Amino acid sequence: MEGDRSVLSVSVFPGGFNWGLYVGADKGFFARHGIAVSIVGTPNSVSQMTEFSQGRFEIAMTAVDNIVAYVEGQGEAPIGAQPEFCAVMGSDNGFLSVVARPEVRRIADLAGRILSVDALTTGYAFVLYDILQRHGLGRDDYTVRRVGGMIQRYESLLAGNEAATLLSAPYNAIAKTNGLNELVRASAVIGPYQGNVAAVRRSWAQANREKLVGFIRGYREAIGWLYAPGNRAEAIALLLRNQPQMAPAVAEQSYVLLLDPADGFYRDCRINEAGMACVLRLRSAYGEPKKDLADPGKYCDRSYFEQAVSA
Repeated sequence: MEGDRSVLSVSVFPGGFNWGLYVGADKGFFARHGIAVSIVGTPNSVSQMTEFSQGRFEIAMTAVDNIVAYVEGQGEAPIGAQPEFCAVMGSDNGFLSVVARPEVRRIADLAGRILSVDALTTGYAFVLYDILQRHGLGRDDYTVRRVGGMIQRYESLLAGNEAATLLSAPYNAIAKTNGLNELVRASAVIGPYQGNVAAVRRSWAQANREKLVGFIRGYREAIGWLYAPGNRAEAIALLLRNQPQMAPAVAEQSYVLLLDPADGFYRDCRINEAGMACVLRLRSAYGEPKKDLADPGKYCDRSYFEQAVSA
């Protein structure tokens, strides 16, 4: 406890998509609901899901496909099936783009090349496979290398170790300032996709319902504050304080990308039904062992969100 506030540890990947957490803490939205947030960085999904299974933190901001994968026993970390994992709130569509070396001008140019992913069996890897498949490239037409999280993949791509990878905003913007090419945005190719969510362990959530509901309420208020046009300058300054390595121009571009009226953070923070259907379709197509996955309710518990938005 911190005073009379419950401190929740939240595991995140580095990047501007943690903006809602920064705002919630800085502007007092979490405190208003009796919550304090401790942000804990993670380098990759294998590390994050392993520590999640060990109860090292209460909430994971992660791709919902990670939750699906580990519930189904298809995760890359050797921790077995994790039926305790579930998603409780939606954040965004992942902000995913295929980014390539300067000499690569179109998806077809990736034939015979090496591409990088976080882990070979994660949903973002499946998004990459599906985009290439839709452009006529099957899994035998290119090589995939596991490199790690967003920063590792970006740096490895910049160093010329691979021809392309999938990056989230604002790394696509950073990549373009360094001469790399953004070939396509994933949402333009595969349609609605549920990217990041807030995920919890079911037993913890059941024992800490009011804390979780308070977190969801504070986060939703933070996103609402971010979207208010009058808060733009303060929001960008806050992002730069929390991401001191970020150039001001990239922070400005992050505002454009992450708060895009159509493709930015989900304003209501509700899990996207069509996006979940896409996640399950891709995992059914590319996951191993093969399973036909069709029930999003197996991986989500919406009761906490519904309580948070009720009067």
